[in-house]
Amino acid sequence: MKNIFVIGAGQSSPYLISYLLNNAEKYDWFVTVGDYNQELAEKRVNHHSRGTAVFFDVNDSEMRSSCISKADVVVNMLAPRFQHLVALTCTRFGKHMISVSYEDRRIRDLEQDAIRKGVLILTEIGLDPGIDHMSAADLVERIRARGGIIKSFESYGGGLPAPDSINNPFKYVISWNPRNVVMAGENGAQYLEQGKIKIIPYHNVFRRTWTLDVEGIGTMEAYPNRDSLKYQDQYGFAHAETVIRGTIRYPGWSETWYYIQRLGLPNETLTIPNLSERTYAELTEMFLPLNVTGGSLEKRVAQFLNISPTGKIMDNLRWLGLFSEEKIGLPLETAAEVMTHLISEKLRLTDDARDMVILLHRVQAIFPKENNREEEITSTMIHYGERAGFSSMAKSVGLPAALIVKLILTQKLPITGCHIPTHPSIYKPVLKELEKEGFTFKDKIEKK
Repeated sequence: MKNIFVIGAGQSSPYLISYLLNNAEKYDWFVTVGDYNQELAEKRVNHHSRGTAVFFDVNDSEMRSSCISKADVVVNMLAPRFQHLVALTCTRFGKHMISVSYEDRRIRDLEQDAIRKGVLILTEIGLDPGIDHMSAADLVERIRARGGIIKSFESYGGGLPAPDSINNPFKYVISWNPRNVVMAGENGAQYLEQGKIKIIPYHNVFRRTWTLDVEGIGTMEAYPNRDSLKYQDQYGFAHAETVIRGTIRYPGWSETWYYIQRLGLPNETLTIPNLSERTYAELTEMFLPLNVTGGSLEKRVAQFLNISPTGKIMDNLRWLGLFSEEKIGLPLETAAEVMTHLISEKLRLTDDARDMVILLHRVQAIFPKENNREEEITSTMIHYGERAGFSSMAKSVGLPAALIVKLILTQKLPITGCHIPTHPSIYKPVLKELEKEGFTFKDKIEKK
């Protein structure tokens, strides 16, 4: 019997764990789910005969070594900051590791050790990153098979409420780690546009937006996501003049979040004394300079942000609860933690609603063998979640990782070392399985 150790039982894990447990008898494997919240892990396992839940503290080196050494495959669903720690332990004990988070820069340092131990350290195998990489690699391969040269590559992704399930003024829903939503843009972004590198500091990420037409949905907004430049090498876009990876939102999200960021609320480094005893209004007041005087808190916030006191942005801040006289009343220490709590409560995915995920690639290519013909190819995937069931986010993040587990344990993934899923032996079989589950891309080709 093979042993699978899943680390993390949060919002992105339910479908992954369900898939592994449902296939445990067929493939003769056993699933252990470890989480700091053992009760949540037990809920995910749900008394399955082929599963168990354990308390797991990733920072406890003895516990980490003990749990990982017993596994054949480790699926790391923890926050990105723990990725290298888990990968290091997996490499030490010769265990495969799968992670849905962006690759930690230090992971590549483990390449030779992973090859020597005969294990695969695979990162970025969720939705975005994950399915976006695999579908993009497949699209690029098809273009190159025709002798095409990539001139421009744009890739966008987003998890959102379905159009029939928009029930709040932010037109958003928390279907994944809310902390990542609060801290989005904290590192800024850089990309290539018309042959020039563009760098956006963190405080301007939500001002550098543009419209994006999504067939079947309508006009959305996009903003640049992290470091797009590294994908120029990973995909081999030597001739590309534009390389952009971006995030999709409904129009209006970025403007509101820009002003939340202007206030300074997404701050997780400064510990605020006695925060639980303070009101939300008191917290907001802390971010206003002393020279902003006169009138109510709301008027002074509008004055500080230089926005209309009766406009849409203020309506959104008010609705979120930033001016409430209610006590925070929770053991929180930073403004970012308060924001994480607020959006978790206010933007919750309710049982009567469903979410959706969108991935969109837009590629401009020239085909020298076809009389220098130029084409713009738009490849779009839209997938909907279930009401009162698995969210599309949970399924699209968890299923690719689960399929990799199956490929490894059935000895159908013959590669070792440190990878993201752009290798054909990874993306070809996984995309084939994803298509059976409804994750399909529709291509639209415009001739130039």
